[in-house]
Amino acid sequence: MSPSSPKAFPVSWDQFHRDARALAWRLAAAGPFEAIVCITRGGLVPAAIVARELDVRLIESVCVASYHDYVTQGELRVLKDISPSIKALGDGTGKGVLVVDDLTDTGKTARIVRDMLPNAHFAAVYAKPAGRPVIDTFVTEVSQDTWIYFPWDMGLTYQAPINENSAG
Repeated sequence: MSPSSPKAFPVSWDQFHRDARALAWRLAAAGPFEAIVCITRGGLVPAAIVARELDVRLIESVCVASYHDYVTQGELRVLKDISPSIKALGDGTGKGVLVVDDLTDTGKTARIVRDMLPNAHFAAVYAKPAGRPVIDTFVTEVSQDTWIYFPWDMGLTYQAPINENSAG
């Protein structure tokens, strides 16, 4: 799905913060967690919010590149692996580790990270149907053909009505 999709889901900073806190509420019962691994770059912001809400101090990142041009998913590449000390948690399976991302789209990125931490708990703020089976907890589901505009990707500009023919 590309940014030119007619199904746009713009998310403000306020809405994202509320949704990330709602994710933390859902995760509170699934813990406790010894560490959080955020999938960069999208997982950085929700991981910070969830870490604050759940009082988790040990935060790591894994860097996986998939959207190379912000439009189409290309070949996935691990740019930065998870540290050995985090991988060693839960007898080397990731038990007690929370993996956080902003969105699970196709699930390809989460699958790569799940191979690294098979028993970690995977969470995303937003989920699309193709990615849902790979994660354990999410807040909001959107259709596969919806493009989510995250607040860090947007500026304040005019938005055309959903049905331009209805304006008049």
